[in-house]
Amino acid sequence: MTPVLSLRGATKRFGGLVAVDDLDFDVAEHDVVGLIGPNGSGKSTTLNLISGALQPTAGSIALNGSEIAGLPAQDIARRGIARTFQLVRPLASMTVLENVKAGAVFGHRRRWGRDAEAQAMRMLEKVGLSRRAQAPMGSLTYIDSKRVELARTLAGEPKVLLLDEWLAGLNPTELEQGIALIRSLRDEGRTIIIVEHVMDAIRSLCGRCVVMSSGAKIAEGTTEAVLSDPEVIRAYLGTDDA
Repeated sequence: MTPVLSLRGATKRFGGLVAVDDLDFDVAEHDVVGLIGPNGSGKSTTLNLISGALQPTAGSIALNGSEIAGLPAQDIARRGIARTFQLVRPLASMTVLENVKAGAVFGHRRRWGRDAEAQAMRMLEKVGLSRRAQAPMGSLTYIDSKRVELARTLAGEPKVLLLDEWLAGLNPTELEQGIALIRSLRDEGRTIIIVEHVMDAIRSLCGRCVVMSSGAKIAEGTTEAVLSDPEVIRAYLGTDDA
């Protein structure tokens, strides 16, 4: 069976710095894959290559068997890859509903008018914000602004969802709520790549993990096996979090 997403030799150089080094991995339909590693290991750069925010220096990235490496970000979004960012990027002058509606209009499946608005409301319901639909973005708490961004990515009905440290900066209660929300997406059968430092979330949500260090893949496998790998512990987790 053809993977939904496949990276072969994906490489990104910035001058003499190799940020992503000959990276290979596959993501099957309905997989939730953790992409983990220390800061500066190339995880977010990898998401940028997949989503088209950056162009690869070398290698192949395929979505359902079709090459997407080097395509503009908007074309990749149209083909079905959507992402969140480490720093939330709301459309600050718009309401919550208008922010999510933009995802329905410009995402993988194009919706317009009332259809787009109905889709946006469904996604706000999913993330628990339907009652705040008409609120200005500036009135939201941090986690609610993250919920809006997630709803916006979901509104386009992506084939692959990329979550770039979506849980970062949340307090313990918010973190528990955030993990539950992502778990609900997993249980719907969505295909997700999660870049995350919260190991409780990785253990709870991800069936498989890819571990990066200094731009290269150092381990791949089931989450349980990867997190007990001595090389991973040395490179990233530390002996206290094995």
